[in-house]
Amino acid sequence: MSHPEPSDIIQPHIFNEENLAGERGTRLVMLITAAMMVVEIVAGWWFNSMALLADGWHMSSHAIAIGLSALAYGVARRYAHDYRFAFGTWKIEVLAGFASAILLLGVALTMAIGSLERLWAPRPIDFGDAIAVAVLGLVVNVVCAFILHGAHGHHDHDYDHGHGHGHHHHHDINLRSAYLHVIADAATSVLAIVALVGGMLYGWNWLDPLMGIVGAVLVARWAYGLILDASRILLDREMDHPVVEEIRDTINGHGTWSPAPRIVDLHVWRVGRRQFAVIVGLVAEDSRITPEAVKALLGQHDELGHISVEVNRPA
Repeated sequence: MSHPEPSDIIQPHIFNEENLAGERGTRLVMLITAAMMVVEIVAGWWFNSMALLADGWHMSSHAIAIGLSALAYGVARRYAHDYRFAFGTWKIEVLAGFASAILLLGVALTMAIGSLERLWAPRPIDFGDAIAVAVLGLVVNVVCAFILHGAHGHHDHDYDHGHGHGHHHHHDINLRSAYLHVIADAATSVLAIVALVGGMLYGWNWLDPLMGIVGAVLVARWAYGLILDASRILLDREMDHPVVEEIRDTINGHGTWSPAPRIVDLHVWRVGRRQFAVIVGLVAEDSRITPEAVKALLGQHDELGHISVEVNRPA
């Protein structure tokens, strides 16, 4: 069996400085998160704080998830020029983001169950020490957020062109998943501090598990949004993307073709952060409408990395 030459492979996603910045950032944040995870879990158990334990459990899952993101960058880089990946290795990163979101959803459920148990069976809390550890956790989360935000600065925003369709701004799903884990950690740290201060000042011990439940709901909502965005890419469910309508307008609005060709088949799917592949089938009477002419016309759109055109003449 003959294998295609490397030059024959469509590689719309090349591992470059954007990916390297994301890989470095996620690896550093993983190490910091793992260290803080140990501190918070031990402190939460020692000081008997459910909010602090929830934050520690949450952080433990984040250490794994962020490590998964760093691993995905490494795998994508290693196989960036492997001919078996017809459209490059970008979706390895998207798959890691999807798995990370599933893990985040599972942790939200664990947080909610643990908090409900403490709500019905409260235990005494060492508020002062627990607050100190929660504040330390928040500081660590803020530092990690800045690290990942700096890495995100290397990544251009995805296809926009002024359309304003927020749910289409995918950016880097893998980096976004790592960033979301850190932000979720920061949010639960804030909730833990609020709960502990309220318990210490007013004796509201019920506030500690209640904030654990609130944190679980927030994390579940963020995870759900990330799952939707990643699955949309993995399942090639983007025929509502603005670029699809632009392809139709470009073909139908080309004034020198008469009559205009009729689009009988159109498939568009994402093969990179900013690139799509398109297959279009036309029925055209005008002899000037050829596959080469249509490719040249659609080639004006930089986001189209691979274009396949079939032109049929009416019977």
